[in-house]
Amino acid sequence: VLGQSFPSATTNTTLYTVPGATSAVASTLVVCNQGATTTVRVAIRPAGAAITSSQYILYDVTVNANDTLFLTIGLALATTDVVTVYTAAATVSFSLYGSEIA
Repeated sequence: VLGQSFPSATTNTTLYTVPGATSAVASTLVVCNQGATTTVRVAIRPAGAAITSSQYILYDVTVNANDTLFLTIGLALATTDVVTVYTAAATVSFSLYGSEIA
């Protein structure tokens, strides 16, 4: 498990930051909605840069009520890259699975 979060609504939240002197491969992202239908966003911020439109890999994707999305992503991440999540409702958990490479 690289990171897990149950973020507040309408708040960009760090799910995972690649540690120094390390890279990582994120293999699977799980988005679990535990309430009414809502939307989610996921962005990859290189070296922890401020979030911009070009960094989103999901943007306002609908997650149905009490549904779970399993996304196989195979994403290579460099040192200090940040995976940021956002949800319109405080009913969604995010889990990122993969491996760190020292």
